[in-house]
Amino acid sequence: MQAKQGGRFNILEREDKVLSVANKVRFYPLVAEEAKGCTIVDDVGNEYIDFTGNWAVVNIGYGHPELGEAIYSQFKKLSFASVTIMANRPTVELGEKLITLTPGRFSKKVWFGLSGSDANDFIAKFVPLATKRKNILSFLGGYHGQTLGALSLSAHPSTSYFLGSSNVIKVPYAYCYRCPFKLTYPKCDIQCVNFIETNIFTSVTASCDVGAMIVEPIQSDAGDIVPPDEFLIRLKELCEKYGILFIDDEVKVGFGRTGKMFAIQHLGIEPDLVVLGKSIASGVPLSAVVGRSEVLDALPGGHAFSTAGNPLSSVAALSTIRIIEEKELTKAARNTGEYIFRELKQQKDRCDLIGDVRGKGLIIGIELVEDPKTKKPAPAKAGQVCRRAFELGLIVSCVGVHSNVIEVTPPLTLSKKEVKKGISILKRVLSEVDIRR
Repeated sequence: MQAKQGGRFNILEREDKVLSVANKVRFYPLVAEEAKGCTIVDDVGNEYIDFTGNWAVVNIGYGHPELGEAIYSQFKKLSFASVTIMANRPTVELGEKLITLTPGRFSKKVWFGLSGSDANDFIAKFVPLATKRKNILSFLGGYHGQTLGALSLSAHPSTSYFLGSSNVIKVPYAYCYRCPFKLTYPKCDIQCVNFIETNIFTSVTASCDVGAMIVEPIQSDAGDIVPPDEFLIRLKELCEKYGILFIDDEVKVGFGRTGKMFAIQHLGIEPDLVVLGKSIASGVPLSAVVGRSEVLDALPGGHAFSTAGNPLSSVAALSTIRIIEEKELTKAARNTGEYIFRELKQQKDRCDLIGDVRGKGLIIGIELVEDPKTKKPAPAKAGQVCRRAFELGLIVSCVGVHSNVIEVTPPLTLSKKEVKKGISILKRVLSEVDIRR
């Protein structure tokens, strides 16, 4: 159907002429015109319940009035100050808040950037410098960003087209649904951790050459993979045994999404460094690395950006954190997530298309397969689910190393009415696509 002038297809045609495809990962022809709470309205007036949170960025929902007021108030007072050449109060206050908020009872400092990618670039640059150890361990399926250092740390299909640094060693993650060792938990004795000590440290690199291990407590873009608790606990023990920094990438799962402020807090682990981004300032560009002072202070001016940690972004982050705490959004994420998880597990029992449902709080993955016995990935079906849900008024996205996992990461402010309507649509679509098998 031909849209009116200024309508959806007109905007999309104009966009195709000016915007690089390097910016795009699209599942449906959505032109966002406005948004409020957990609802997006397109440029022709259609409303959609958002189950993506725009890649888990808007944890407090769209257009939160307190956030807007805080940003505008700061803009009138001091619209910009570069931390590379001068100090400002909001950025100092945010640094102090993050130091108290993140786990770790040791001397900490904060570095500020603009995105999760440049935060992980900090890791790639500063770990070898600070530890005097050249190598870093990361995990297969891991996604840490698109800049050179970040993609070097990653082992995800989306970063595989580019040449990265050779000092990063990739090891298996605890993807129990598709165990690379063909074992079953808990009988496996967490072989993916044993493998590091018995194989990597004996034939790939000496442990004394490894400065850090970077891990996502939930591998999000790999397919929302939730490892057994023992996996992360054993990794931390391994790091302590060999003097290796344990780095916790919370870019996508941080700030309340899992039912705690940070996902690693479910296990009581104290990481040496925590990487933050996405939802830290509700979409205002900001990222951070919080951790051991000796690493953060390894080189003055060694990773400085003119606009990073500016007062507007800092105020947005302070306001976001305050809203999460005062509105008890971690509790809301836990309760809402439990409801969605139960509904989807029940749907799995009725739907051969669903191979696995996993998650924690409001990050849930639905892995789609062609056959529940062979577990053959079904990426085309995942694309159909995203498109059909869009047609019915629900926004979901697709992730995974096989592009076959439907991801549920809505704003933490999702109402009961929105939850029920969204899940009803999603269950209907999963059934429809399953029948068309």
